[in-house]
Amino acid sequence: MNRSDEILKRYLQVTQHMSHHFRRHFGKLNLTFPQAMVLSALGTDGPVPISTLAQRTGSANSTISGIVDRLERLGLAVRERSDTDRRVIYVSATERYLQLRSQAQTNAGGYFSSLMDTLEEEEQEKILAGLELLDAALAKDEP
Repeated sequence: MNRSDEILKRYLQVTQHMSHHFRRHFGKLNLTFPQAMVLSALGTDGPVPISTLAQRTGSANSTISGIVDRLERLGLAVRERSDTDRRVIYVSATERYLQLRSQAQTNAGGYFSSLMDTLEEEEQEKILAGLELLDAALAKDEP
């Protein structure tokens, strides 16, 4: 197996492991990982534009909009149009989400931090350096 095949295989294994860990953790709360990410990005800041949530999560506005649809159905988020610019949609956490948040760790970043805390700082630096290299290589190929 050549080096690029090994890297791709390892990357896919890591994403499968991460997906499994996050599904197991957030599944206890009846949340998908993307839903938990959006709720974590929303936090308790008050109304946040969908475009800001997209930036905070590295997702497209349309992706966030679909996730917010599901969060609204779960009673965890609400949308409201801006009074000054009707094109802007704000999202807020509901009281139900705030209660859920206080009952369980719903912060995706916090959960990942607890996983990374099992590694030495030097190991974390190596992972970060490798991911930065991979990200830069992938970014070169984007239009």
